[in-house]
Amino acid sequence: MKGNKIYGINPVSEAIESGKTIDKMMVQKGLKGDSAQVLLKKARDLNIPTQYVPVQKLNRLMSGNHQGVIAFLSPIDFYSIENVLPSIYEQGKNPLFLILDRVSDVRNFGAIARTAQCCGVDAIIIPEKGAAAINEDAVKTSAGALFKIPVCREKNLAKTIEFLQLSGIQVIASSEKSEKNIYQTDLGRPLALLMGNEGEGITPELIKKSDEVVHLPILSDMDSLNVSVACGALLYECIRQRNFT
Repeated sequence: MKGNKIYGINPVSEAIESGKTIDKMMVQKGLKGDSAQVLLKKARDLNIPTQYVPVQKLNRLMSGNHQGVIAFLSPIDFYSIENVLPSIYEQGKNPLFLILDRVSDVRNFGAIARTAQCCGVDAIIIPEKGAAAINEDAVKTSAGALFKIPVCREKNLAKTIEFLQLSGIQVIASSEKSEKNIYQTDLGRPLALLMGNEGEGITPELIKKSDEVVHLPILSDMDSLNVSVACGALLYECIRQRNFT
């Protein structure tokens, strides 16, 4: 083990069996052998994100005998929204969730988590693939908020949105292409705010599934805000409507 990396088929397999939270695995393309196949099945069963890469990439990451497998430990535990949501209702809270669709910059993610914790967000929901690595930089940027706020890593965000909607949660997407601004909608209801990737925005499929699409007014020729800044503005409007109106 070096830093947050574990390498070798048996050490990675033992880490999984002992309950270590694996952020992702990198596996050599075409890796063969019974032990390797057993490890890959464990990873699939536990929905551990697995990336198949050329051996040269593994060699650059690890000089030792990695046997074609490197796993990255997560500094936090991940949750399932299906387990988190009932406990929010049981506490008598008005749910507020944040869905991040492929937000990939580590520092953006950490800053968003810090703001979310300050604003009383009940959980952050991210996809298994395409999301920022939750590493030491993310935790540092979050000022420790990632140790306090549940992060739910879900396999399919479209199905997660459907689950939330069936559970009484309204999903509001943020897009500069919307004609309706954030100040024209009710943020006091049980809510999940959906934010998109830094470059591409929200996946069109998820936009279609949302109950509403809104934008933040921009009074200049800039076409968009940094996703972390946008999250902050939206969440503080939630606070205003829920507590000061």
